Amino acid sequence: MRAASRRLWLKLHLWVGLGLGGVFALLGLTGSVLVFYLEVDELINPQIRVEAPAPRPSADAVFAQLQRLHPERTGPWRIEMPLAPDRPLLVRYYNPPETAGRGFAPLMLSLDPHTLAETSHRFWGGYLTTWLYDLHYTLLLGQTGKDIVGYSGLVMLFSLISGMVLWWPSRARLAAALRPVLRAGTVRWVYDLHVLSGVYGLVVLAVLAFTGAVLSLPDLARPLVAAASPLSPPYRGPGGLLPEGVPALSLDEAMRIARGELHQGEVRWIETPGQAGRPIAIRMHVAEDPGHRFPHSHVWVDPGTGAVLATRDYRRNSSGDSFMDWMHPLHNGEAFGLTGRILACIGGLIPTVLLVTGWLRWQHKRTARNKARGREFMTPRTSGSRMLVGPRAEVE
Repeated sequence: MRAASRRLWLKLHLWVGLGLGGVFALLGLTGSVLVFYLEVDELINPQIRVEAPAPRPSADAVFAQLQRLHPERTGPWRIEMPLAPDRPLLVRYYNPPETAGRGFAPLMLSLDPHTLAETSHRFWGGYLTTWLYDLHYTLLLGQTGKDIVGYSGLVMLFSLISGMVLWWPSRARLAAALRPVLRAGTVRWVYDLHVLSGVYGLVVLAVLAFTGAVLSLPDLARPLVAAASPLSPPYRGPGGLLPEGVPALSLDEAMRIARGELHQGEVRWIETPGQAGRPIAIRMHVAEDPGHRFPHSHVWVDPGTGAVLATRDYRRNSSGDSFMDWMHPLHNGEAFGLTGRILACIGGLIPTVLLVTGWLRWQHKRTARNKARGREFMTPRTSGSRMLVGPRAEVE
């Protein structure tokens, strides 16, 4: 690389890193926690924990308990079936009056799967893990913050590329440059840690940055994807499907109907019709779907007649649908199970390492330049009968 081009890349890499490195680090650290946010929440709120495995409860029994506990809440409930026998039942009630005007702030409940006793009663954003989620997703700035997060992901991709351009060694030196060794001496140690963190973390960081940008900027991403492959429009089921006085279809029966539509699918979420009589929405996981907690197959059932109103099967996705459906499972690592989640968690720590080592590297170079200028200024140079002193001294 020519010296002038290298200086340009170095300046861009430096000022992007110093200017937005704090944002990258904040997003990375909060993201690392959120990879395991259910486990973290149970750790700091032990009353939520399930001490012994429990059989999966009936959806009708869960709904009946919610109606007993909260008879005044007549809107739709969203029931999440436990991911494992030793995990709690999680329930959401969207648009509670207590958080009106706050945007996304549902009532969040947890139930003991053994007894269906309520073990937590909180509102989204009012406790640590959901506050961290809002900080990670929107910087607590609403839509503006969400846009900043999305574009920060794209800028981070550029920072990673510029770092690779600056680092890339010749073919003869590639093996030595990739050796995971930190040389002795503070300056070399910091430089090696900065470089090796970026090189070894490149793939994970690039995936996190790219998927984060797509998730935060759907209005930008979806038209671009749709230009290459069609995307399924979101289904907005009608209300008023349940005439007054007509009993709603059993949730267990709705699940049976959904399983008939999506063979070998596992029910993950059930949304009740509420007083408005909206469709019963069943969200299911099928074997090929990378999203385990938030899968992408749905069946919408008429709560009055039991008729299937619409179905979306992940296995029949277009390429564009599959691309979009992979974004969240890639971003939190769940697409590759526990190994993927651990990699995503570690990847979230790397921006902080890059920020600290990059800042130290900048300080080291500034100190070295200042010392060099001091030596140059103090060193006398002679030319004939004249003595030239200072950094601009030249031989005449």
